[in-house]
Amino acid sequence: MTIDIAITPRLDRPRRRPNGLIAICVVLLAAVVFLAFFGRLVSPYDPGQQDLGLGLSGPSAAHLFGTDALGRDILSRLLAGTASAVAGPLTIAVGSLLIGSILGLIAGYRGGVIDAIIMRTADLVFSLPGTLVIIVVAGAFGGGYWLAVALLVVLTVPADIRLVRGAVLEQVPRPYVEAAKSIGVSDLRVMIWHIGPNVAPVAIANLSIQFAGALVALAGLSFLGLGVPPGTADWGLMVAEGRSLLFVNPVAVLAPAVLIVVTATIVSILGDWGYERLSSKGATR
Repeated sequence: MTIDIAITPRLDRPRRRPNGLIAICVVLLAAVVFLAFFGRLVSPYDPGQQDLGLGLSGPSAAHLFGTDALGRDILSRLLAGTASAVAGPLTIAVGSLLIGSILGLIAGYRGGVIDAIIMRTADLVFSLPGTLVIIVVAGAFGGGYWLAVALLVVLTVPADIRLVRGAVLEQVPRPYVEAAKSIGVSDLRVMIWHIGPNVAPVAIANLSIQFAGALVALAGLSFLGLGVPPGTADWGLMVAEGRSLLFVNPVAVLAPAVLIVVTATIVSILGDWGYERLSSKGATR
């Protein structure tokens, strides 16, 4: 006697696999991170070494990207400049994420006077002309890379507060929050362990946007002379220094500009992909 057994197909959600674009972005981001730590070690020349006898020259076998007006190797300066291009924006994005998430959680969950104080302060900071504030403060204190980073953290936090607060306000009325309160779970635990994971996808996706924005902002400040000191290997400063070389050695100005754009783009793409992954996990939790 034959017994037919019906095999029920699995209804699990199929695991998404990174497509070609995501794989390329991951590889490029890994290369940027590697160069941020070891850029100076893999540079063919000392980034600050000058060869006044050679001076300005175009790409060659000895100098693949050519040299600048002081005879410094462009490729070596690009590799070494990755550190300042990544460290500051990462500090800004992570600092803003942590401060903004904490204040946004408190404002959205507690409400009332606490919410009003936090949000009116955030609105005040948000209304300030950020670029003008940085130019005035950095000019008054003599500029400096980390001063610019600290100012950008302060000016970026209000956007994270607003975003996280809005996400928290959406979660607070939901049954799982009411259930946690009804069994005596503390407010701190509700915010961190219950609401926090559900607003994390939005905050993490915004992290990538803040990183990209901070990368461009710091490069712009270096371009204006308010970031890293003159002579430092930095992508934004290299764009400023290479303007006069555009028709002699265009690589000197185009290469750092392209790296700024490409790095900001791949971080934004990966942030969007990460948001989709985290959101899909949250929906099935």
